[in-house]
Amino acid sequence: MKYRQSNVIAILGLAVALTAGSAQADGLGDLKAALSRLQGHVPIKAVVEAKTWNRQGEGKEVEETQGKASVKVEEGQAGLQVSYSRDLLNTLEAEERAKEKDSKAKTPTLAALGEVNSSSLRPLISASASLTRSLEKANFKSEKVDTYNGKPARLLSFELSIDKLSEKERKYLKKFEGSVSVWIDADGTPLASRYSQSLSARAFLVVSFESKNDEEWAYTTVGDRLVALRREVKSSGAGMGEKSENKVTKSLQVL
Repeated sequence: MKYRQSNVIAILGLAVALTAGSAQADGLGDLKAALSRLQGHVPIKAVVEAKTWNRQGEGKEVEETQGKASVKVEEGQAGLQVSYSRDLLNTLEAEERAKEKDSKAKTPTLAALGEVNSSSLRPLISASASLTRSLEKANFKSEKVDTYNGKPARLLSFELSIDKLSEKERKYLKKFEGSVSVWIDADGTPLASRYSQSLSARAFLVVSFESKNDEEWAYTTVGDRLVALRREVKSSGAGMGEKSENKVTKSLQVL
C-alpha cells in the first residue's frame, strides 16, 4: 500500500510541476532539447541479439521459420566495428552449404544476421537520430501525465499524416492510419516509444493489399548518448491471396 501511495504522490507531483509556473507544459520542447543533447559520441561496447520469426501462407501451405544471431558491436573514434563469433560463423557456413545442396533448406541464422548488420545496428546505438527522423514524419497531438514501468512520466502523442508520405507512396493508398507515442521523463529524456501504422492500397484495380506494422522501443542513456535497449517489430500483410506475419526482437546489453 505504501508503494502505491508513493507512486500516486509522485504522479500528482509531476502533474503539479507540469502546470505550475506556465500556462501549459512543453513536453515537445523538452523532448527536442533532450534529443539534441543526447547525440553524443561517447564510446560504446555492447552485445546485440536478434530473434526473428516469420510465417508465410496459411493452412497446409504455411511455412514458419525462426532464427537467432548475436554480435558484438563497438563504436568509438575508429568508427563502427561489428564482431561475429566463431560459433556464429560456423553456423552460417553450415546453412550456406545446406542451401547449396537443397534450395528449400531453411537458413534461419542467415535471415537473422540481416537484422544485426551495420545499418540495422545504428538505430540501437544512436537512438536519438533515429527517433528524431521518425518524429519529423509526425504531427504533435497532445501531452499528458502518465507512468512508465511504474514511474512518473509524460506521454507525448503524435499522428502520422499521409501528407508526410512521398507522392509515390500515396499514389495507390486507399486508407492510412499511423500514430507515435513517446514516454519522457521530467527533463525530456525518452524512456520508450511506440509506433503503429496500418494501410490498405490498390493498384491496377485488381491488385489490393493490406499491411500493419507495430514497433516498441525501450531506451537508456550511456553518457551523452541515447541507446535503445530493446526494439520489437511486428508486421503483417495480405495481398494477392498470400498472408505473412513477421516479428523481430532485438536486445542490446551494454558492456
